Amino acid sequence: MFAGRQSELMKLDGIYASGKFECVILHGRLRTGKTALLREFMKGKNCIYFAAQETSDRENLEALTSTVNSFPKDIGEPEIKNYYEEVFDRLHKLAKLERLVLIVDNYQFLVASNKSISEMICRCIDQKLFGGQLMLILCGSSEAVMEEEALGYASPFHGKRTAQVKLQPLTFFEAKRHYSDFSPFDIAVIYGITGGIPKYLNMMDSELSIEENIKNTFFDPSSELFEEPANFLRREVRDPAYYNAVLKAIASGHIQNSEIAKQVGLETSACTAYLRNLMSFGLVSKHTPVTEKAGKKTIYEIDDSMFRFWYRFVPDNYSLIQNRMADKIWRSVAQGISSFMSKVFEDICRQWVDQRNQAGKMPVRFVEVGRWWGYDVVGKNNTYIPIVAYSDDNHVFFGDAFWSDEPTDEGALRSLEERSRLFRYPNRHFYLFSRSGFTDDCAELARQYNANLVVFE
Repeated sequence: MFAGRQSELMKLDGIYASGKFECVILHGRLRTGKTALLREFMKGKNCIYFAAQETSDRENLEALTSTVNSFPKDIGEPEIKNYYEEVFDRLHKLAKLERLVLIVDNYQFLVASNKSISEMICRCIDQKLFGGQLMLILCGSSEAVMEEEALGYASPFHGKRTAQVKLQPLTFFEAKRHYSDFSPFDIAVIYGITGGIPKYLNMMDSELSIEENIKNTFFDPSSELFEEPANFLRREVRDPAYYNAVLKAIASGHIQNSEIAKQVGLETSACTAYLRNLMSFGLVSKHTPVTEKAGKKTIYEIDDSMFRFWYRFVPDNYSLIQNRMADKIWRSVAQGISSFMSKVFEDICRQWVDQRNQAGKMPVRFVEVGRWWGYDVVGKNNTYIPIVAYSDDNHVFFGDAFWSDEPTDEGALRSLEERSRLFRYPNRHFYLFSRSGFTDDCAELARQYNANLVVFE
């Protein structure tokens, strides 16, 4: 099922409509729906689609040659032989006649089989393709390879590519719109355990309960998701052991570089390198309290909530899963799912704020949306505000989110107001988000504070 990606599709269509030579780099981590987007884009267009394989250069070249030879356009020339230059010469002649798209999917495999392929394609762009009507799309899922070969300043395609499109996981609201068979509560949990990755979302069955979906996908040794994070790392890095250890350390609550390094048994400098690579894969993100500069408060978190869920519940239960004891595992998971969803719900609420801010539906236009944590010198304790946004004209937004079975009471709003006093902004706006609604006392206090109460639905 093709879900979301309307803005990316419109961008590709807009590039296609230029009618001139274009070189587009489409990238994003595995399973984000790049190939599905390309298939949707191809409809009604003259396209040659080639998916490179994890094989030898000769076999990839033969497959590409065969694909181009089979394109239904008679230009009165014999079939081309197995030479890349001949392939691109033929594409140049075809693109003289009309608009033509060449898509090379799994570009990282082509690079692995031929280390000079990027330089060769760039020579063909300079000598033949530039100025014609070919739209070349190079698509890859290895962020490290795509950065080195096509995106970085030192890459061969620097100055050659005309556009780049990165596919991120779906937001909660995109997932909710396209997977509407689930109830609002269920789609929130499904979004949390899949991280908004389309491939993983499509594995979930709307006719099954959350418990059954989790058992079938994470706690079944024959399921693809059971070993997906481990397989992902094996595809991306040569030494996955330390990467696994770093991710597990973060999932267990060690979130500062020094803490992670100590837990894993690494020097801090070495741990920094692992964290940097995990960030480039889109798995880990570095955070600093909003309004502050990077420093001692900087923390690292697993950005992908599917990986967060997996590293929290799968490794410690690995033997039980192998012995097909999913029912026993579920008893402990059921107790921890609410805690897991609390952070997911915070992410969803920040997406809500960001979405409305971009649409101009907030009281003022905020320049940054994030979180804040630090020491409260008055209360003499560490404190945390899940959602903080500020504007250039001294307006600040404070929000808190509650994933609870019970309605949120007035104490939550009083606490948020007290924590907001740590900031000196003269114009303060309060928002509370709740899965289960609000008590009457909370609604009354909200009227006094002119606060906004948002019910999840």
